[in-house]
Amino acid sequence: MKILYAIQGTGNGHIARAEDVVPILQEYGETDVFISGAQADIRLPYRVKYKSKGLSFYFGKRGGVDLVKTFRRNSARKVYKEIEHFPADSYDFVINDFEPISSWACRVRGVCCIGLSHQAALLSPLAPKPKKLDPLGYWILHHYAPVGDAVSFHFAQYDENMYTPVIRSRIRNMEVTDKGHYTVYLPAYDDKKLLPLLATFKSVKWHIFSKHTRKRYHFGKLTVQPVSNEEFSSSMATATGIFCGAGFETPAEALYLGKKLLVVPMKGQYEQQCNAAALKLMGVPVMKKVKRRFLSDIGSWLETDTRVPVTYGDVVSAAVHQAVEFARNGIKK
Repeated sequence: MKILYAIQGTGNGHIARAEDVVPILQEYGETDVFISGAQADIRLPYRVKYKSKGLSFYFGKRGGVDLVKTFRRNSARKVYKEIEHFPADSYDFVINDFEPISSWACRVRGVCCIGLSHQAALLSPLAPKPKKLDPLGYWILHHYAPVGDAVSFHFAQYDENMYTPVIRSRIRNMEVTDKGHYTVYLPAYDDKKLLPLLATFKSVKWHIFSKHTRKRYHFGKLTVQPVSNEEFSSSMATATGIFCGAGFETPAEALYLGKKLLVVPMKGQYEQQCNAAALKLMGVPVMKKVKRRFLSDIGSWLETDTRVPVTYGDVVSAAVHQAVEFARNGIKK
């Protein structure tokens, strides 16, 4: 069989998960990889046959998406042409991790497209939701990258065809220690904005990984550096706690490693609001914004040692197998 694995490249989580998904897919047939999006900081250690800017969301520096940059750097005409010419029908089926170009190309050509993503879990009526519904965010989840059947991942198994997170072998195999620092990954915030706020806690050592710097530098006990897969993973494994956005993979890995966790959902990101709702139910503290008036939230978190226990087994083989079975049944129809 010829399989296409299509991955969303806005952010690092999808590509991080793909590290373990690709070799399992290769057991079922010849597998090509397509990545669209322009905001990932890590590289997939496998050959990528197709790349595209796709429909990319660009992180801002004040806690949300940079709407102006997102609008300027996306071309509806170019995306339409990519969908029109994308060779989806060269494959028996497509396994799709919230990637829009291949998804819509499959819909146009009648190619079987199966979801394998976290976003699919958020569509379940049983998955936790924020108190305030975001109609636009909900619409985007439904229509950004439509698929047929879907296998999904979430912080807990809320519904059928839903698995707990894929914890990469890289993370599972790491030695977990506590060297006393706190790891920070808040891609929607400028590190220059974070420094004076986090420096308020004079006795705390922070490792800040930023999308907005190209070189490592120091500010008192704070270290700021570009995002590196190896260094970030190592920092998490040796940290006391993780302070991050309410994405999916980083909080899931922090929970798996048994670390204290504090999350801040991005403004205007319905997906992260859903994640924050789920994490809050689990007992993870959620901070509204990173601003001076919310520093007491960080202080309270630093003073406590609340850790949320989880049991995240190795689910990747089972999840991929189910996705492939969905595809095989879809082809028969």
